[in-house]
Amino acid sequence: MGNSELLAKSTENGGLTLYEHTSHVVEAIEHFARALGQDIALARKGAILHDLGKAHPHFQHKIRNINTPQTDYERERQQAHRHELSSLGFLPLFPKEDWDGLIDLVVAHHKSIEKDSKERGILDLKNNDRAFIDFHLQNWELWSGPAIEIVARFGLPTRTIVPEEARAAFEYAIVYCERKPKGWSPLKGLLRGADHFGSAFTHQTKSLLERTFHKPNLQWFHAESRKSPLYPLSQINTDDERSHTLVVAPTGAGKTDFLMRRCRGRIFYTLPFQASINAMFERFKSAIPEADIRLLHATSRLKAGHNYVEQTLQPLIGASVKVLTPHQIASIIFGTSGYETVMLDLQGTDVILDEIHTYSDWSGAMVREIVRALLRLKCRIHIGTATIPSVLYKQILVLLGGPESVYEVKLPDVQLDSFNRHLIYKEPNDPLRFEAILVKAVDAQERVLLVHNTVQAAQESYARWKDRFPSIPIMLIHSRFRRKDRIRLETALKEDFDNRSKPEYGPCLVVSTQVVEVSLDISFDRMITECAPLDALIQRFGRVNRARNNATIGRYKPVHVLAPNDNALPYKAPILRESYRQLPDGALLEERTVQARIDTVYPEIETKEIDMHLIFKDGQFIIKELTHRGKSIIVEALEIESATCILASDRAAYEAGNWETRQEVDIPVAYSSIKRKASKYVQLQVGSWPFVIPQSELEHIELGLILHEPNKYL
Repeated sequence: MGNSELLAKSTENGGLTLYEHTSHVVEAIEHFARALGQDIALARKGAILHDLGKAHPHFQHKIRNINTPQTDYERERQQAHRHELSSLGFLPLFPKEDWDGLIDLVVAHHKSIEKDSKERGILDLKNNDRAFIDFHLQNWELWSGPAIEIVARFGLPTRTIVPEEARAAFEYAIVYCERKPKGWSPLKGLLRGADHFGSAFTHQTKSLLERTFHKPNLQWFHAESRKSPLYPLSQINTDDERSHTLVVAPTGAGKTDFLMRRCRGRIFYTLPFQASINAMFERFKSAIPEADIRLLHATSRLKAGHNYVEQTLQPLIGASVKVLTPHQIASIIFGTSGYETVMLDLQGTDVILDEIHTYSDWSGAMVREIVRALLRLKCRIHIGTATIPSVLYKQILVLLGGPESVYEVKLPDVQLDSFNRHLIYKEPNDPLRFEAILVKAVDAQERVLLVHNTVQAAQESYARWKDRFPSIPIMLIHSRFRRKDRIRLETALKEDFDNRSKPEYGPCLVVSTQVVEVSLDISFDRMITECAPLDALIQRFGRVNRARNNATIGRYKPVHVLAPNDNALPYKAPILRESYRQLPDGALLEERTVQARIDTVYPEIETKEIDMHLIFKDGQFIIKELTHRGKSIIVEALEIESATCILASDRAAYEAGNWETRQEVDIPVAYSSIKRKASKYVQLQVGSWPFVIPQSELEHIELGLILHEPNKYL
């Protein structure tokens, strides 16, 4: 079989030849190595070598769906062939001084070298199968020639490699991997990133590479027209030479612009909630439309629309600005698959951690470890928040190197006074009182936001008030909608329920959960909310009377906080009681008093120890280079047991669909919310292995997921 006939991808996946795929990866890795300061010549050789093992007859037969007579050995191990390991037989084509770097690039770009989840790493196979080298180099003389011809097409010197040389090279790689020190491999991350890019874009790779690794032009944020006394942070100079930033200011003070003006390179912008990062993504696309701006979360490809290029770019490296949650970069502390590529992408960038106050317990410990990892990667870290306990502020300040390294910005009391905007009313958990407030608000043509702490409470509230106020618009938004419905609701929230320019502007009700807390630029006239921790409450308050102009300063809008009851979930009862106690009643919440109130609620910060899950402890890495850990480490560390549901009506389309159609109908839930009933539902073994819920589509579109019993519609 000639090299032009060797396939790298099946016909179902484009039928790309091995030479074509290798060319695309070479293009990508040269560009990435140049941008990231890696050895370009070595990287190029690694890209040429990385998939030569696909010339092996086992791979070619499998990718072409060819059934050939097999030995007993092949039948037993037909799923154990690793093409990247067969590639190691071609090491003798390259100078011996390059071998170690080439092994780093190639040997683990798909699998950890040991403790792979399916025991298919090179050291796993070495320990479990004495004949695995023979299998990976089987019939060497028959298939190595066409692979060597591919190397020659890239202008490298070639020669015939005899089986003994190939085996010696393979054995060298095994010993090299066994002696690997603790640490991480930038070369592995480089090849993996280039391989993903080349595989994603094939013949478009070269042209699309031109978009990557550009510093964004942030002049829009520096424009004189952006400066205004209404937004005090806009008038504060950001040219301070210190690397890091800590800014504490109320919602609406201009934190986003300020943090962006502090950036000098490519930017990673983190926020805690999907709705808020979607909103920030749209904001950046509008402000700097020429920049390569991406977002990363479970539905980021859907949010990017139906443009294949935009969809596919989202998770890849090299964005000018990437908007994401801290969980998306947690691999750099837990060492999960692909963490080396994430670390390469992050090195030397500006990282914005927006609203760090929202993290506690496991998440709080995780974020602090992420900060430590970012510092090791020479990142410039910029933290902005409306509320942060002083004890946590001091911890972060020390972590970032103290005042010598951190530009600290807080507003003086006289400026804080201009952000007084909420009259707080403490209310009993009395439905009649609740109804009286709503009747008054509707009569006054107000737009009202109702915030509950759980999805079930929000669903029940929506059903009740929809019946009570049938003549006004009402919507429900929370996390348990199909992904496509969630995007639709977020759009409606912004464009319909918060659009005061519409001629039909009038009263409305929006019933929500915590998904509206952070960075959503919406402004309601009144809020009724269940009690939450004080820092979260202040974020919620920021969705009321948010519009800031000369006419609104000094005008106050009401916020009604319901007294905490016996059921504090998902929060802790003592925190709720103290938070409620710190609120004024029938009086203005003065911004200059917020810090003292927060510090009373949080005299100490409770954190969880996550040392056992980290890959870097006591000043050194504790895992071996070229290895990574399973996803379960993050799940265990954060006590997140994620699961996916779909509607029964979506089942057929899901089973027949691709990643996009499946993501559209996925409904993410915590496994803890379904585990008691999990055995009663059908669970598919495709996609994200969703549980099939017998809920009608019409009910779901309105209320979101309700875990009906399987026989409900029988």
